[in-house]
Amino acid sequence: MSTQPTRTIQVAALTRVEGEGALRVVVEGQQVTSVQLAIYEPPRFFEALLRGRPLENTPDITARICGICPVAYQMTAVHALEQALGIHITPEIRLLRRLLYCGEWIESHGVHMHLLHIPDFFGCANSIELARSYPTEVTRGLRIKKLGNRLLELLGGRAVHPISVAVGGFYRPPRKPELLAFREELKAGLADAIAVAHWVFGFTFPEFHRDYEMVALHHPDEYPMNEGRIVSTRHLDISASEFPLHFEERQVPHSTALQCVRLPEATEYFVGPLARINLNRELLSPIARQLADEAFVSWPCFNPYRSIVARAIEVVFAFEEAIRLIDSYDGCSPARIDYTPRAGEGAWATEAPRGLIYHRYQTTDDGKIAHATIVPPTSQNQRQIEQDLTQLLPSILHQSDTEVALACERLIRSYDPCISCSTHFLRLEIERR
Repeated sequence: MSTQPTRTIQVAALTRVEGEGALRVVVEGQQVTSVQLAIYEPPRFFEALLRGRPLENTPDITARICGICPVAYQMTAVHALEQALGIHITPEIRLLRRLLYCGEWIESHGVHMHLLHIPDFFGCANSIELARSYPTEVTRGLRIKKLGNRLLELLGGRAVHPISVAVGGFYRPPRKPELLAFREELKAGLADAIAVAHWVFGFTFPEFHRDYEMVALHHPDEYPMNEGRIVSTRHLDISASEFPLHFEERQVPHSTALQCVRLPEATEYFVGPLARINLNRELLSPIARQLADEAFVSWPCFNPYRSIVARAIEVVFAFEEAIRLIDSYDGCSPARIDYTPRAGEGAWATEAPRGLIYHRYQTTDDGKIAHATIVPPTSQNQRQIEQDLTQLLPSILHQSDTEVALACERLIRSYDPCISCSTHFLRLEIERR
């Protein structure tokens, strides 16, 4: 046994992620024997909070799970509840929901790339430092993010925690002239997004490849956002209602967050933009598809550091898709489908910016929530991140404590984790035995 003293590496604050977590690594001699990504924020019990409340409250309550991706929670909730209630929405409502999701992808990807992730590629501690060297590029990224927020305001009533989303449709749909007036700004945003993609394609990426099982929605006719079957790179193909038969959330002692695993072997898996493009590249919009072909990437790609390439391509797609949807929109009447409360059960999955999100609800005959299950993307990626770190660490343990910590942070940030779902702390501790 090694007589070397215990080595402890601490990162007091993992900035540029959302939430609070800690990483503890145990090394026996030269072998990494334990990697624990611990999320230590107090649990917020949203699933329990919903029980007994009117089902109409669900979109507004679940939106509070995250300030960056509230639409993902709202969209998944309303679709699942509509399935439980037997509601069939109109094509116009479906169009508006997809358009709303475009706004969220634009603002969320824009924030992550420019304020959280791109500084890593230039050795910058934060986006302010990045902006000193690349003011034009950071300003461009903020323009993109602002356009995403503007689109959320037009459809949802406000940029954070939209208030127009309702079970059955929208409380207030946008008018055609409102969207048409915004169309030219979206065209300018598309040009900015294309420029960002070309910038990102030229970054230097670490060589790190894993045999991931990547999981995402797939729709036969369109790039997946609000609906589709759950598929994987290992031939999984199921409906959202079958999710509990193939995936299971488990409590781990070192974290207040549940970890989701693939059944029956309880293996890790990967969700997010890289998984979506790997499984749906042929369904991208024309310019986005062309960019994917020009991205210096061999698809399918299994390097998590290149997730930012997938995000850049998806921003271009979201702008293209938003413009197409606005051109197709002629108004929405009725804006909301009437329904009669009933006892039922519904399950649905959509694609949040960070990956697959799953909801299941049981309703009572008087219109209350009897049971709720919410599985966010980060709980699905958490175990995969631990496995990636286990693979990475042996190659970097010869470096200084600071260098090891930065390398771990960089890998974690490539997943764009939403730990509380908006900020800060990773304590990294390495124990050598």
